Amino acid sequence: MTPTLLKIVFIAVAVFIIYKLIFSGKKGLTIFEMHFKEGRLDSHKGKIPEKFAKECRAIAKSNKLTCTVRAEKLNGVRLHISANVSDGIAQRIRNVFPFEYYDKKQVDNSKKVS
Repeated sequence: MTPTLLKIVFIAVAVFIIYKLIFSGKKGLTIFEMHFKEGRLDSHKGKIPEKFAKECRAIAKSNKLTCTVRAEKLNGVRLHISANVSDGIAQRIRNVFPFEYYDKKQVDNSKKVS
């Protein structure tokens, strides 16, 4: 009975590991997330650049958007906008996003010898 139980546990662990490797796609660090409901900012998380927040609110208000706007950092910054937003409005939101704000190289001053 014990060898059979050991085999079942081993197979279950192997299936779990394979499942995690296949279906746990890379997800970056979430910088911020904004939730709009009928043109109003319902909730937000993270540090949102002030100018982007202001312009994004204006776009959402003028179009009565119900959506989520999220920025993730994985190698670079990527902006995710809900699928229920039209391509034109999504492009307007991307155009006002300050990608250059996040592309700055961080200089490590601790390793410099003077």
